[in-house]
Amino acid sequence: MKKVIKNGTVVTATDTYQADILIENGTIHQIGHNLPSNDAEVIDATGKFVFPGGIDPHTHLDMPFGGTVTKDDFETGTIAAAFGGTTTVIDFCLTNKGEPLKNSIKVWHDKSKEKAVIDYSFHLMIGEINDQVLEELPTIMKEEGITSFKVFMAYKNVFQADDETLFRTLLAAKEHGALVMVHAENGDVIDFLTKKALELNQTDPIYHALTRPPEVEGEATGRAATLTGLADSQLYVVHVSCAEAARKIAEARSKGIDIWGETCPQYLVLDQSYLEKPNFEGAKYVWSPPLREKWNQDVLWNALKTGELQTIGSDQCSFDFDGQKSLGKGDFSKIPNGGPIIEDRLSILFSEGVKKGRISLNQFVDITSTKVAKLFGLYPKKGTIAVGTDADIVIFDPNVERTISAKTHHMAVDYNAFEGMEVIGEPVSVLSRGEFVIRDKAFIGTIGGGKYIKRARYGKTLETENNSVPI
Repeated sequence: MKKVIKNGTVVTATDTYQADILIENGTIHQIGHNLPSNDAEVIDATGKFVFPGGIDPHTHLDMPFGGTVTKDDFETGTIAAAFGGTTTVIDFCLTNKGEPLKNSIKVWHDKSKEKAVIDYSFHLMIGEINDQVLEELPTIMKEEGITSFKVFMAYKNVFQADDETLFRTLLAAKEHGALVMVHAENGDVIDFLTKKALELNQTDPIYHALTRPPEVEGEATGRAATLTGLADSQLYVVHVSCAEAARKIAEARSKGIDIWGETCPQYLVLDQSYLEKPNFEGAKYVWSPPLREKWNQDVLWNALKTGELQTIGSDQCSFDFDGQKSLGKGDFSKIPNGGPIIEDRLSILFSEGVKKGRISLNQFVDITSTKVAKLFGLYPKKGTIAVGTDADIVIFDPNVERTISAKTHHMAVDYNAFEGMEVIGEPVSVLSRGEFVIRDKAFIGTIGGGKYIKRARYGKTLETENNSVPI
């Protein structure tokens, strides 16, 4: 059925204006004033912003880690994402050394099939580089539309790849048109510091942060940037948490290196002191990179404002406090790394960013949707509001006040990292390809209604790879 959104304020990365939006066959058919509503369902957006659906470039749903599996899968995780105004997620497909990459991709398809309520895609982890991997990559990019590869520089003896693997991945990405992503921490130094802390019986959650100091993130970020420049390739640094890493990205960009940076809500509003909460409560805030001293928040906010960091992901990786995080009692290194973030990503950025004047309304849309779409081959079908784009739309109330709590969130996990935080602004209704997933703050979507999206190569449009997209 046709739908017309009326009386709302449309906001894109570049424009803010009053207009009606006509939706037909899952796409935006017309934008204008006083559009006819014959044979169409009218959606009144008076007093609301109309945003393009959020795109979360960094999720870990149904992911094994530390002897357990993340609590939110592709069903609960995407439902929570939709409540938060996200209409597309890009999840990380983990791989196993010695096995064909296509086997791991099949595992992730099986995890997500008939579960996701919004659209989704995959990044592919590269843990080793050899002739077999190099032969597979072009086929995977073409057949699966996976055009971004993740390399871990941390988690020694688990995920960590060496510098040769990173460098050769960068070379392959340059050749085939992919974007390389890095988890930038010096895993060798972290491994040493962790062993020393445990020898000294320093086992509380705070030592997770103290054994992963900002210097190891800054060093790894700078090293990855240098290798990117040497390879004349392109790099995306995930979950930037501190001034050291943000500065390395800015320095590299000033030299003309093609590098991009992502931060996350947790690093913008939480700080290292949360890991010192008594009664093991600090374990709720154990993720990597760890939370930093509070002064880093101003640096990150300024980097978003000036464009030195360009996107915000959730790094959604939820584990119950009771039964999962508690696996690390007496040994911080055994606490599963990650937190429940996916639902509150947009609200926190709007409330703490737009409402407090740290970023503009148009920057908010760019950071949460448009830039991600451009970087990861989803633009312009997703990431903006324009004729012909997918009708992924968020109707957002900019004035409603609420308190974030595990009692009211929609994630499957038993705590909320932002418990008690008061925010202004939240999604009211969310449409995916023209169909309501959330309507008046209630879920009415279809389990399995989300589609797997094949993405274009780096710097290309989703419709055709013959036209470059300015990013």
